[in-house]
Amino acid sequence: MGKRGKKRHVAERQSARKTRPAVIGGMIAVVVGGAGLGVYGLYGGGAAAEDGSSTATTADQKPKVPTGPVSAAQVKAISTQFLTAWQTGKVAQAAAATNDTTKAASTLLTGYTKDAHITGVTITPGVATGAKVPFSVKGTVTFGGTSKPLAYTGALTVVRRTSDGKPLVDWHASVIHPDLADGDKLLTGEAGTPPIKAVDRDGGELTVKKYPSLGTVLDSLREKYGDKAGGKAGIELQVVRGTASKAAKSADKTLLELSKGTPGVVKTTLSPSLQAAAEAQVAKKAKSSVVLIRPSTGEILAVANQSHGFNTAFQGSLAPGSTMKVITSSLLIEKGLASADKAHPCPKYSTYGGWKFQNDDEFEIKGGTFKASFARSCNTAFISQAKKLDNDSLTKQAQQVFGLGMDNWAIGVSTFDGSVPVQSQAQMAASLIGQGGVRMNPLNMASVAATVESGVFRQPYLVSAEVDGRTLATASRTMSSSTLSQLRELMQYTAAYGTAAEAMVGLGPDYGAKTGSAEVDGQEQPNGWFTAYRGDLAGAGVVVQGGHGGSTAGPIVAALLKAGG
Repeated sequence: MGKRGKKRHVAERQSARKTRPAVIGGMIAVVVGGAGLGVYGLYGGGAAAEDGSSTATTADQKPKVPTGPVSAAQVKAISTQFLTAWQTGKVAQAAAATNDTTKAASTLLTGYTKDAHITGVTITPGVATGAKVPFSVKGTVTFGGTSKPLAYTGALTVVRRTSDGKPLVDWHASVIHPDLADGDKLLTGEAGTPPIKAVDRDGGELTVKKYPSLGTVLDSLREKYGDKAGGKAGIELQVVRGTASKAAKSADKTLLELSKGTPGVVKTTLSPSLQAAAEAQVAKKAKSSVVLIRPSTGEILAVANQSHGFNTAFQGSLAPGSTMKVITSSLLIEKGLASADKAHPCPKYSTYGGWKFQNDDEFEIKGGTFKASFARSCNTAFISQAKKLDNDSLTKQAQQVFGLGMDNWAIGVSTFDGSVPVQSQAQMAASLIGQGGVRMNPLNMASVAATVESGVFRQPYLVSAEVDGRTLATASRTMSSSTLSQLRELMQYTAAYGTAAEAMVGLGPDYGAKTGSAEVDGQEQPNGWFTAYRGDLAGAGVVVQGGHGGSTAGPIVAALLKAGG
């Protein structure tokens, strides 16, 4: 990683989309009561505000809008008002205690009873932390003569309304249930999709209890294959996704099963031993994700995420840092702009499009080869060639050779298939080193390593295409034998002597690897990346805010390559 440059464009750094914060709930013990008490004293009659500001006016003054943090008394009053109204089914009063202006609150609160069939609700608030109030919910779900208890925890936050400073509950669907995103709804009835029994490649059942990372994968498998696997739907309370969630490729989620359906069987390509190993590896490192595939077939053997709320491994969209140099190197070699054992410039700095790029700690390699630059992850070795490339050169290389960025993968569940947009000037140069607009996830980068190992792109898949007759994505061409040979040489040398050597020790000689990192605004540490292959295995991983890829994601990927050896 380099230091910050004049325009904050440095080696292996890239701004990434900020992750959506999670709603964290806790069990609590204070009983709701007295919702209406003290409200007039807080908001009416021109009385002094709890934060010390005055709302009194004269004929010559405009009303003063209270600002600043809400007080503890205001948090207690408005949260009590909202929770009591919700508990007693007074939808209008509950919605009025929020800052919602779209009727989304009243719609969801009405549906809580009418559509989700949740009754007998008791809501118990906990001790507030600042403006955030945790609470627990208990109720009963009844449908078709069958009832089951429901219990969960949630949280709300009190904010000031901009127009008048009035404290109100900050409205989001997650206030009603932490698994809801805005636009989603709760629904109880015969499940639209029959349940499935997902099994591994050996026929063993895949469950969240056994493999915690697979929750989102199992939800997606059910959504995709429930109607095709021969099962019969049961009665369930479900989160039914709205437009925004569907656009984000989130699957419906079962919250409570009132009566069991008959599951159909869906066979996956996952290896039970490698999936268990992947789960164990990501459990050791916060915000880590990993994918392992078989290059000769494209079968996905393992997928795991330390954070179970979002499948970063399949659906993440992150700048890949220097792991992107695998694709860029194939491009430069094909165009005669680089050769593994020929001299290649690696200066401290390289300027293009008005941006000044530099190497980690401003190092340079004098009289070195392209192989040496690749192994040490020299950014300027790539930036220096930008002026000799067309704006769409990298985009075409990623699509035509590596099958990326065309949004046409069909692995059996929802995925993000990588993005290498056409860019110009400095942004195009930044893309060469995994910055700019380039976005990838571990599945994408594991596929890149697999393409190098096998010599041809084979779309990864979790469920065989024979199950539903879907068409797998293909690449329009392969690398020449010379380009492929040199690319393997670069990755093998990096695994043996470069930035990946520490993680890959003892796994050679039929191996190759590349490290990477990408800084994100607001993070103290960059995201660490690693992609590698060994024999007929290829993997990739990322550790968000982990630091350099060789020491963070590297050991995770290397452990799986060894386990599958």
